[in-house]
Amino acid sequence: MRAMRGRDTRRLRRLLTFLGSAAILVPAAARAQAKGHHWVVDAKNSLVWWQVDPHYSHLWSTSCPDDPTWQPGEGRDPGWTVDYKARPIILASGISDARVPLFPRIAVHPVCRQVAHGEIMAMDDRWTSARGTVVISPDSFETGNRKRDSYARRALLETGKYPTIEFAIDSLVSVQPGDTIRAIAVGTFTLRGVKTPQRVPVIAWKDPASGGLRVQGRFMMAAGDLVHVYGMNAVALGLAVVMHRWKSFYMGLDLVLQEAGN
Repeated sequence: MRAMRGRDTRRLRRLLTFLGSAAILVPAAARAQAKGHHWVVDAKNSLVWWQVDPHYSHLWSTSCPDDPTWQPGEGRDPGWTVDYKARPIILASGISDARVPLFPRIAVHPVCRQVAHGEIMAMDDRWTSARGTVVISPDSFETGNRKRDSYARRALLETGKYPTIEFAIDSLVSVQPGDTIRAIAVGTFTLRGVKTPQRVPVIAWKDPASGGLRVQGRFMMAAGDLVHVYGMNAVALGLAVVMHRWKSFYMGLDLVLQEAGN
């Protein structure tokens, strides 16, 4: 083999230096990626709710009826405990109520039906790269009246055919970092098999009671969308939508996320 010229020797040294640098940079990149977050939904501490406006003194629901803050509406079955001292004044039937939800959860208690599942991935602390999916079982919504709930599952939600409601998060935008994070979750909402784009304002903060990250969000749709977009039976809904007695339909999440592996 010919002896290397000086120029060839310098090239070899530069190549070896580059390869050595790459060997250092690759694990560094892996460590940087490992600093991201992988959160899973803590089902026993998470709930989902909906509320109709006007609520006619009974049209609200939760997946966590054992939470001490929540109370059912009028027409409830026997056996429910109602605290009239803590209960807000219920407006007359047919009057819009700006309090949405009417019974927001105050503190986290591990008493919820395990109906919300999913995970969120974020590769940096800015959260703009967040991706994930939250899956909900609509069979567990509770209004306090068994017949009403059974009818909703069978005739409106058709849970035998559509057993889940989903929200797939594509990104977070307008992120405001801090002790309380504020952002808009952009993604796809799926109800009765129909996928629609959705933007959900969310807030998140560290929850000392559960040790996780508590995330709240809600969105609204015109009540008529239940029929015209998501295909609910207009006859089953009756005058509620046909006669425009329902104006808006709200749905919200109050989740606790735990970092995977903890």
